[in-house]
Amino acid sequence: MPYPLVIYLHGSSHRGNDLNKLKGYGLPYVIDKGKEFNFIVASPQCPGGKYWSTENWFDSLYAELTTKYRIDADRVYLTGISLGGYGTFIAGIEHADKLAAIVPLCGGVNDDDMNRLCPTLKKLPIWTFHGTADNIIPISETERVVKALDACEGNIKFTRLENEGHGIQYLYEKDEIYEWMMLWKRK
Repeated sequence: MPYPLVIYLHGSSHRGNDLNKLKGYGLPYVIDKGKEFNFIVASPQCPGGKYWSTENWFDSLYAELTTKYRIDADRVYLTGISLGGYGTFIAGIEHADKLAAIVPLCGGVNDDDMNRLCPTLKKLPIWTFHGTADNIIPISETERVVKALDACEGNIKFTRLENEGHGIQYLYEKDEIYEWMMLWKRK
């Protein structure tokens, strides 16, 4: 039986070449604390000084995982926080054909990528979160993505976390995000 795959992208503080850093928060943290899932989780590490958009890491990771493991290619999901939230949107834009849904937390896209949103992400299910009191990445970064996708009737759900700051990684400790992801299959 093939398994769904969730790819998790960390924030900027976990860049480097020490995989133990990844256990600081997010999905690797939750797994390290003993939580079990009925899907495979992949947590790549972004090299120091780079961004998730610096190079194409997705294709090689996807090829390796779908070759080595029993992955359901119609149930591949992507989520990330902060730097990883940006990476989730960008990887979504560039690889929407391989994804069932994405969940970016406190992310956005650069100005140059705004015009790429609707042609590629319009049909991809997206649930995005951002705290209204985030002083690291302003909520306006997520709001402008939501506005653009709403304008082209994209499949986007936006949860504004009132009075929450940048530290919304606790969302990965709740099942709600994963239950929502598992509702979707690639079309």
